[in-house]
Amino acid sequence: MSSNFPLSHSELSNLIRDFPTPFYLYDEKAIRENMRKFTKAFSIFPEFREHFAVKALPNPYILKILAEEGCGADCSSLPELMLSELAGIEGHKVIFTSNETPANEYQYAAGLGNLINLDDITHIEYLKNALGGTLPDTICFRYNPGADKQGCNSIIGKPEEAKYGLTRQQIIEAYAICKKEGVQHFGLHTMVASNELNPDFFIDTAKLVFELCVEIKEKTGVRIEFTDLGGGLGIPYKPDQKPVDYDYVARGIRKEYDRVIVPAGLDPLGIYWECGRPITGPYGWLVTTAIHQKHIYREYIAVDSCMADLMRPGMYGAYHEVTVSGKENEPKDHVYDVVGSLCENCDKFAVQRPLPKIDMGDYVIIHDAGAHGRAMGFNYNSKLRCGEILMRPDGTFMEIRRKETVEDLFATLDLDGVKNFK
Repeated sequence: MSSNFPLSHSELSNLIRDFPTPFYLYDEKAIRENMRKFTKAFSIFPEFREHFAVKALPNPYILKILAEEGCGADCSSLPELMLSELAGIEGHKVIFTSNETPANEYQYAAGLGNLINLDDITHIEYLKNALGGTLPDTICFRYNPGADKQGCNSIIGKPEEAKYGLTRQQIIEAYAICKKEGVQHFGLHTMVASNELNPDFFIDTAKLVFELCVEIKEKTGVRIEFTDLGGGLGIPYKPDQKPVDYDYVARGIRKEYDRVIVPAGLDPLGIYWECGRPITGPYGWLVTTAIHQKHIYREYIAVDSCMADLMRPGMYGAYHEVTVSGKENEPKDHVYDVVGSLCENCDKFAVQRPLPKIDMGDYVIIHDAGAHGRAMGFNYNSKLRCGEILMRPDGTFMEIRRKETVEDLFATLDLDGVKNFK
């Protein structure tokens, strides 16, 4: 578990009187402090910026907080671009890393002056046509290293089996094409990790990217001005796991920078990240209430939330620590499956988990849910997704996303028309 829940049982009980469960709770102070720690570690580079992966937590309040801490945004869709714009993140502080992208989304990003990161060599011509025959002044390409990058975990999969990015041969050709088209500034991106806890993995990735920068310069004359090392830094979901040491990673990458980039005349080179999970993940919790118990072949505790609010355990078998408010120090002498009400047997937040005895009405807290939690929600079974609460540094609370209503769910239906439908 990456961090302790910030409220006592009495404080949580008071909050629930105003905001009934289920809801997500985020700790603004902790997010800010963590972002400052992240930035400090990578300040050893001439230019550094974290572009928060909006997909991890697409709420403009969170984006504004991170923008105040110097963050840019990594976007993958038109609504994410719009949320970033709403939060005041503009121009090259936004990287549009999208795949199979419609023309109108490229047009929107270009209109805002955002950095466009292309996912395939054929997208050069597609982008050119979408923008009326000219390419942007700055272009970035996503590199897929294939078998050249080993040790990837099962979440991201083998690069050679992924749909993303250009091969090494294609990427050399792509830069040559764009240089001929008059593009003036270039970046290089890769993303080959997801929830990776081995710090050396990221140092090795930087080495691979830096060496490719040199090869691109030698073969095309193109000078890469910034590298986006992607994201994928993991968090310790399980109690026995250790967090990634930001300083260790930064020092290791700096060593490769001095070995490869400086002698090649590519210094200064911008170092960018697009992390989401390590920035907000440990500082968000799904708070829910035990409402049913079932005693059959296993012991079940059912809560008033479900997989529609947090799909990671059901989709990936992902582990999230579970605690019971007010019973943190009681013995874990019961074994439960903690489940929701979705009509799918994978709707389980925890499986055969040792926990204290849970009584009806107890508040169940699902930890490390501040990234890829509410963002991955859905409406199967016509479930209504929960809201989001922000705990401010002064201890006050703000609802930054209300719960969905039936009216929200039905908003795209022509309910008047169906009455006359024959």
